[in-house]
Amino acid sequence: MNTLYSKRNIVYSILVLLALPLILLAGLRLWDERADRMEWARLAASQPENPAVYDPVMVAGLPEPVQRFFNFAIAPGTPLLTVAEIDMGGEFSLGTQDHPNYQPMVARQILAAPTGFVWKVTMPGIVSVSGSDTGKWTRFRILGLIPVARMGGDTNHARAAYGRYVAEAVFWTPAALLPGPGVVWEAPDQDNVRVTVTHNGLSQAVDMKIDAEGRPVEVHFMRWSDANPEKKHQLQPFGGQLSDFRDVQGFRIPFHVEAGNMFGTDAYFVFFRAKVTDVRFVAPGS
Repeated sequence: MNTLYSKRNIVYSILVLLALPLILLAGLRLWDERADRMEWARLAASQPENPAVYDPVMVAGLPEPVQRFFNFAIAPGTPLLTVAEIDMGGEFSLGTQDHPNYQPMVARQILAAPTGFVWKVTMPGIVSVSGSDTGKWTRFRILGLIPVARMGGDTNHARAAYGRYVAEAVFWTPAALLPGPGVVWEAPDQDNVRVTVTHNGLSQAVDMKIDAEGRPVEVHFMRWSDANPEKKHQLQPFGGQLSDFRDVQGFRIPFHVEAGNMFGTDAYFVFFRAKVTDVRFVAPGS
């Protein structure tokens, strides 16, 4: 009897030891998801409660190409909402230029430039990948539990993330980049415009190529990144193309976006292909 009891104790102990890592990983995932929700709510709360409405007079003092862009992107009388929730599908590369290994993705994002963003993504498959990317952290896991990337909380991450969400604001939340404190617009020529956004010690310049109607067809900028063979943080080209513009609450927004590192060079590699399925501007006071 004592021998049987001892064997049972050993089995139970082994089961507990095997289960403990899973319990800890599940707890870590719940903690991360709570952080995602809190950051999402914080950004949603930054929507202006009583937004002004768009009037072309607001940009009348800017160079003509910049006026053309804003007058394309925002219809007169549109409430100037600056925080949007974006649902998207598409593909995300888990490989290289030579072997892209594109995976289907489904993602949700809240964009609140220049304050921040949260991008939550799932890449289903035999070995699924999921997680979130924000201005504060990047956290990804496989099979819903096992961490494969946990980074952030430093100046390199903050600077790299800032470049991303300022660039995305240009075409998804243009009201956030109307001229004002910390936002400076220029037009090098009739086909190109540049905005520089400065906030909380960070500054990012973003260039856009626009067509005759003011539609932004190409966005590019120098991004702080370690996506290079040396894995060294440095400024390097990033950008992509925009298409399939649709009207959403008075804004004209691209529903197809392709982007990647080393834009404009032979090493350009599109790792992000997004097909937007829905855009909602957060209701004031949410």
